[in-house]
Amino acid sequence: MIRVELHCHTHYSVDSLVKPADLVAQARRIGLDRVAITDHNSIRGALEAQQLDPELVVIGEEIQTTHGELLAYFVTEEVPAGLSPQETLERLKSQGAVISVSHPFDPQRSGWSLQDLLFLVGQVDALEVFNSRCLSAGMNRRAAEFACQHGLPGTVGSDAHSLVELGRSTLRLPPFQSAGAGGMRSALAVAEMEVNMSSVFIHLTSSWARLVKRLRRRTGEGMSH
Repeated sequence: MIRVELHCHTHYSVDSLVKPADLVAQARRIGLDRVAITDHNSIRGALEAQQLDPELVVIGEEIQTTHGELLAYFVTEEVPAGLSPQETLERLKSQGAVISVSHPFDPQRSGWSLQDLLFLVGQVDALEVFNSRCLSAGMNRRAAEFACQHGLPGTVGSDAHSLVELGRSTLRLPPFQSAGAGGMRSALAVAEMEVNMSSVFIHLTSSWARLVKRLRRRTGEGMSH
């Protein structure tokens, strides 16, 4: 069994300052076997990291639809934000990506209604049943119950936006990288979870990242005048 992180971010996400090279180094340091880099509406960080370690890195993306966010793995073509859930799903399916649903019962971050989730049941491969950044265990518990009721495999993720968060929640899976998306789908059916909640204060790292980037933009704009 291999240890897999399925939800993490680099500085290609608006709310992270993590460099892809540093993420790869940290993943090796803590013994992760696979890392799916799932930046917001971008695969640039994952592509950059995969060049450094092709065996370690899975190309992923967290995509903002007009409703909520979807997680995708083995993405070959970046999917832009702001499309309808149906169009986003169609674009992901056309490239054979594995599709999950980000933190589905987190009211601050989800955007998915129960009706939306019922529609997604027949459209996605899995549901994120544990996200370390959820503010309460109840949000993850509801997600796990929903997945169980509807026969969906579960994914988990640290949702790491900083290096200290990486690997907080992982799955143990049979090796799947060489078999690609199909291998991952089969592996999810027998996954074992190792999960931990992050402190509520970890969200401050994202706020800090947004502030730093805002200041950098302003500084850059000032220098250009």
